[in-house]
Amino acid sequence: MGFFDFVDSLPAYEDRPVAVPRLNRRHDAIIGAHAADIVGARVLDLGAHDGRWSYAFAGADARAVVGIEGRADVAARLDHWPDPALRTKVNLRVDDVFDGIEKAIAAGERYDVVAVLGLFYHIMDHLRLLRLIRALGPRLVIVDSEFALRPNPVILLKSEWTDRPLNAPPQIAGQTKAVVGIPSFAAMAMMAEAMDFSLQWWDWVNLPVNQRAGVSDYYRPQGQGKRRATCALRPRA
Repeated sequence: MGFFDFVDSLPAYEDRPVAVPRLNRRHDAIIGAHAADIVGARVLDLGAHDGRWSYAFAGADARAVVGIEGRADVAARLDHWPDPALRTKVNLRVDDVFDGIEKAIAAGERYDVVAVLGLFYHIMDHLRLLRLIRALGPRLVIVDSEFALRPNPVILLKSEWTDRPLNAPPQIAGQTKAVVGIPSFAAMAMMAEAMDFSLQWWDWVNLPVNQRAGVSDYYRPQGQGKRRATCALRPRA
């Protein structure tokens, strides 16, 4: 049994046969591995999409969850999640991620856990994001992202269509393609060091081969250019 066993009954997931195993395996790395940090925590979920991870943090006994999502139509899907008690713990704000964080800082908001899930490779201002996150005072930052398979600390630039809900939203009015950056693993380590975070990678290699349905992107070989991975950042000071 997994937390997301029900999702194939939801309209947005019913035609995605690997949605359940994929979300459950990711839940293990993102939620299960940090369960002790999440219980009773105030959580900020950046790039919250349809609220699935905000909902999952609520299901892991977070005290309250705030999500920031740039697309109003996608954020509205939070209403599809089945447990009303968990949904009431989630405040899903429609805003640009950077603008939303700056407003939270100006309002004096503080968070114990910040989640950056599926967002870090859809932006260009990675250091700015980490600096703003640090100002919120978290004890834990969870990043789940694509990372470039390059030995050096580099950020690979690419463009992506802004009309696709899993891509970057428009960066200026009327933009059809956004420019985004995919950091290498070494770049993630360099940025964490610069922001005085410790860095720990979740060991996806330990997941048995027969349980890897839906998560093949976490096991891409070197020649494919990028691989998804999960890491935890903790302020040293």
